[in-house]
Amino acid sequence: MNVIGSRPDGWWKDRHGAMVALVHRLERWASEQDGAGGKDVTVIFERPPSTPICSSVLEVAHAPKAAANSADDEIVRRVAAEPQPRDVRVVTSDKLLVERVTNLGASTYRAERFRDLIDPRGAKHGGER
Repeated sequence: MNVIGSRPDGWWKDRHGAMVALVHRLERWASEQDGAGGKDVTVIFERPPSTPICSSVLEVAHAPKAAANSADDEIVRRVAAEPQPRDVRVVTSDKLLVERVTNLGASTYRAERFRDLIDPRGAKHGGER
């Protein structure tokens, strides 16, 4: 919930809705990146969504077992498994996760900055007025 939790917008009242909204925003952002060579995008949640969230644009994944820091552990596992970890960018503001993935060669991007990139403050969404 690092990216979702980077903005106190009431996400905790509807975690599943916040997860779906994040995936939709990531899909839109990832689709816009295709003109610039496109990148593989994966979002990793701590636990499986209550109702599956599917996407044809990005991978929606979760930690094998929900527990404290389990999504972080899954991110580290995936970075370590990459043949070219220097090509991986992890979006997080968690200092320990930053340290763990940069030690493996990945780069990082602050969650707050990325959230502002994919979901500018004050933007209207869906049926909002």
